[in-house]
Amino acid sequence: MNAAIRELTETPTSNQILQKILDTAREAVIVVDANMCIAHCNVPAAVAFGRDDLDLETRRLSEVIRDLDLHEAFRKAVERQLSSDVRLELNREGNRKFDVHVAPIELDGDSFGIGFFYETTQVDRLETVRQEFLSNISHELRTPLTSILAFVETLEDGGIDDKENNLRFLDVIRRNAERMHHLIADILALSLIESGNVTVDIREVRLNAAVQDVLTALSAKARDREVELKNAVPDSAIVFADPVRLEQMLTNLVDNAIKFNRHGGKVNVAFDTAGGRDSISVTDTGEGILPEHSQRIFERFYRADRARSREIGGTGLGLAIVKHLARLHGGEVFVNSTLGSGTTFRIELPSSS
Repeated sequence: MNAAIRELTETPTSNQILQKILDTAREAVIVVDANMCIAHCNVPAAVAFGRDDLDLETRRLSEVIRDLDLHEAFRKAVERQLSSDVRLELNREGNRKFDVHVAPIELDGDSFGIGFFYETTQVDRLETVRQEFLSNISHELRTPLTSILAFVETLEDGGIDDKENNLRFLDVIRRNAERMHHLIADILALSLIESGNVTVDIREVRLNAAVQDVLTALSAKARDREVELKNAVPDSAIVFADPVRLEQMLTNLVDNAIKFNRHGGKVNVAFDTAGGRDSISVTDTGEGILPEHSQRIFERFYRADRARSREIGGTGLGLAIVKHLARLHGGEVFVNSTLGSGTTFRIELPSSS
């Protein structure tokens, strides 16, 4: 008799078996009874839907998740034994999104509904980024391509014999082709960096010489805009970086400083070291950047002044490349800007000292 009682008490019930299964699931799972109260849930569900230390079990579903479609799905599962799929969005905590499958389940002779919550927040964000990226790419390629086609048609329609303008037309075609080339090159570079297929060969670099090479390469562009370039880096300054990637970062920053400067403005490249970090700064005397733009300036294709950016050229990827390359070095890039006074971009790298 005692053995029979012991066997009965040790035999797990359907509810106990279910709870053990739920506790092994990675997705959030909730079981709702006929009164639309939560009978069981696992830890991922408690983390996803609990708030203010709310114990989910025994609570009404409406207290925990306020969504009519979800409630109806559970009701159909309990009362009509029907499965259904719903889309759930929680506006709190960063607008989390779930695909939910709700199905009927019987436990110890009673009807319940069980819901499996597959979070898609990150996937949806990546899809949004992908769509924005493709949209930006399409736009950035379409603009120069339209110009190229228009001038080619002009040349075909007799413009080739117009000695006063044919070379100007060809120059426009060349410049737009170069713009497309630079865009594709930057896309490939950024893609390689973000995919982790770019490594850095850290070595000792004499910063003054590296900066001077960049300023010399961009001197013609600076003269066209009457911008003065100054290398304020001490001759003795040494940094540890990949020489090629450091030149790429400096070129992007100085090029931007020239393009967005005033005519007759200045660009100053300086060096400092403090707190175990080497700091390379590129300062311009342009119009500055609004605070709301400063937070997003390193995003792909983000432009504080779209109209001016398209007028003076650029791919909208340069600062994103600088950010990723700085992080590959174990460093970071920062921006500080004052409206009407100019902007300073600062690359911080682990100190060479």
